[in-house]
Amino acid sequence: MVDRVTELYNKESLLDGSPLPTIMTEVERDPQLANWTGSYLSRPLFVERREIEAFADDVLALFDVITSLPERLFGGDLDAYCAALSIDEGRKKLITRLGGTTPPRYGRADMYHDGTSFKLLETGIASEVGGADRAGAIPRALLEAAPFAEFAERHGLGYTHTGRAVAGALAGAGAAVAGGREPVVALLEGPGGLANYASHWNTFRDVMRGFGLDFHVAEIGDLTFPGGKPHLSGRPVDVILRCFTVEEIMGDPHGADLVEPVFRAHEDGRVVLFTPMESNLFANKACLALLSDPRHHDSFTAAERELIDRVLPWTRSLKDADAELLAYCRTHREELILKPNAFYGGVGVIAGWTTPQEEWNRAVTAAVADGAIVQRRVVPRSEPVVNPRTGEVEDWQAAWGLFYTPGGYAGAYARAVPAFESPVIGVTAYKNTRTAGVLHY
Repeated sequence: MVDRVTELYNKESLLDGSPLPTIMTEVERDPQLANWTGSYLSRPLFVERREIEAFADDVLALFDVITSLPERLFGGDLDAYCAALSIDEGRKKLITRLGGTTPPRYGRADMYHDGTSFKLLETGIASEVGGADRAGAIPRALLEAAPFAEFAERHGLGYTHTGRAVAGALAGAGAAVAGGREPVVALLEGPGGLANYASHWNTFRDVMRGFGLDFHVAEIGDLTFPGGKPHLSGRPVDVILRCFTVEEIMGDPHGADLVEPVFRAHEDGRVVLFTPMESNLFANKACLALLSDPRHHDSFTAAERELIDRVLPWTRSLKDADAELLAYCRTHREELILKPNAFYGGVGVIAGWTTPQEEWNRAVTAAVADGAIVQRRVVPRSEPVVNPRTGEVEDWQAAWGLFYTPGGYAGAYARAVPAFESPVIGVTAYKNTRTAGVLHY
């Protein structure tokens, strides 16, 4: 099923002389997006406002369920919870350094639309998720282009600006620390991280500054701590937007020394670490398996079970999997996808439908030791797109990213690939991935 506004947009795009197929050139020239080095889909995606906001409500409700899992399933025993998620002792010590507290609602849920409804792939409970820079800036730039603005007005199009929501969340987080002045926010990458992600985070910086934030991008090693207060180039920092990961800290010989002063400053109320490392207790994909596993159904209310069944594909952990589950995985290869617990961006993902049987069998066996999850495949609906060079309509498929902050739903964007060209849709996972803005009606 193709979205009805998509059909109208493509119909107008196919008219002789229509400016719509090349309208994304306006976005490419936008000053706020000039630092980003990726590529855009030649049209935005469209969704009914009521549908995406209802799914956002489901994501937020699921956030509350997931962050209650240690208490519900393990009696508050974080050691047992981490063991179930295959989080080793070193990582557990880092993640729970601040006591294992519940993180603020902040992240990006990833989902597919299967033609009937959205299906959740990952909850994305993390502050290091990307895309918030473009999610609001792309539709804003489109609406400043006269030909698109005219189409948008006729069809009642709008959007939720992710950048505005994130800027508000960060300003609110820093208010108690800044002592009446405007808070200073530093987005911090891991050691050496800006070599790969500078263009992404500098684009985000420009968007945040556009909303009045005193916002800076650096690496964790750039901080100093006079009097225990973090400073960046002599400037006091009130909020640290954490974009360094557990793996980056664990992988650096000085990682523990770099992050410990940040933890102490957060504990002393000198800075707000947004979000704390505890987010990684719940970003782990094995959390989805705990939700989906029928052995835990009695731990959820009837309404929560209905929510889980509605939005989440069948998901199981292969940690200590029994013979029945392993046999099912081997037999139903073309319906399943394997995902490592702690990675993101498509790293380590193995799609059964593109993998020879013997190779799949070996991957399933290895996943038992690694504690990966297996999930039922969701086939994303077709997103027909007019090729601006040929004028032909081509089928693409999209992974949607839904952002949320402590204030609730915070907008969306999407990544798209030519239909069935890649089993993983993501900028870091596949070179032909394109980014698309999202507008609602």
